[in-house]
Amino acid sequence: MILEKLSLINYKNIEEATLELSPKMNCFIGHNGAGKTNVLDAVYYLSFCHSASNPVDSQVIHHGQDFMVIEGFYADNLTIYCGMKRGTKKHFKRNKKEYKRLSEHIGLIPIVMISPADTYLIEGGSEERRRLMDVVIAQIDHQYMDALTRYNKALQQRNTLLKQDEEPDPDIMSIWEEQMAAAGEDIYHRRAAFTEELTPLFQQYYQRISGGHEQVSLSYVSHCQRGPLLEVIQRDRWKDRAIGYSLHGVHRDDLEIMLDGHLMKREGSQGQQKTFVIALKLAQFELLKRTHTASSNVPILLLDDIFDKLDAQRVEQIVGMVSGDDFGQIFITDTNREHLDQILAASSHDYKIFHVEHGTITN
Repeated sequence: MILEKLSLINYKNIEEATLELSPKMNCFIGHNGAGKTNVLDAVYYLSFCHSASNPVDSQVIHHGQDFMVIEGFYADNLTIYCGMKRGTKKHFKRNKKEYKRLSEHIGLIPIVMISPADTYLIEGGSEERRRLMDVVIAQIDHQYMDALTRYNKALQQRNTLLKQDEEPDPDIMSIWEEQMAAAGEDIYHRRAAFTEELTPLFQQYYQRISGGHEQVSLSYVSHCQRGPLLEVIQRDRWKDRAIGYSLHGVHRDDLEIMLDGHLMKREGSQGQQKTFVIALKLAQFELLKRTHTASSNVPILLLDDIFDKLDAQRVEQIVGMVSGDDFGQIFITDTNREHLDQILAASSHDYKIFHVEHGTITN
């Protein structure tokens, strides 16, 4: 997928910008806080219908303004529009036709973003790692979002029963538990298949970036591995009732991240953790690329300040990869012009350089 033009009005600190983009490499240079990341975030928004960094839609509207607009003009006459006034719901349109459900849009424009915030995949809790799986699978499998929606609805209803003062009706409780289990088993099988396919790709990228000096692995951990999920959920219902929420289910799944047989969170240096995240996201890109091969819909790659905390050898390996022919359109930010010059010097592809300062973008 190629984004040919991006138009922004009142998006975060960018009051107004219209960017004619390169089909290959788009470089954004500026100091921290200038607005470089906000450009990439707007591109991400057009794919996922929300910001990568802020789940509250109203907070992406420029301070002091009442509305925001993002519009992307893609190859093959595809236009995606998002507009929102403060205090009202957003409007998302494809070629001027508004979506009835935003989930219908997910996967149309495959995208992968690598940013400093991704270290939460290692340092944070299991929720961050589940979100990584869900983001990728939703772009591959349109039915996955429906399964998540069904599961989360049943989970919410069960938790409501668990919290109430009076003893819940066991028949009603069983109905929601059965729905949780049915949707949860579906989610589990899709996540397990995804992890199995992702892991060897991830290991290949990590070995290439690190020079092969370290061994890494991923392991998917789920309550579904303990037996039929309905039995697992119902087994300790009395404990759930005591604390007021559901202790078991796929909402507790995790992706275990290991370095040389030890938890990456405990043993990995900053450079190793950064390498891990980049390799994981590049594997995600490769998986999406394979999925969309038939439509030639190569994912867009967003690289936000990815070179910080990496040694020269790892930077060189990453530069070599993103400069090659394996990737489609790339958006990259950096405060250091030297890194971008390395990439551009190693690449024979078209590129554009944009300078960002206080929300103003020039080229």
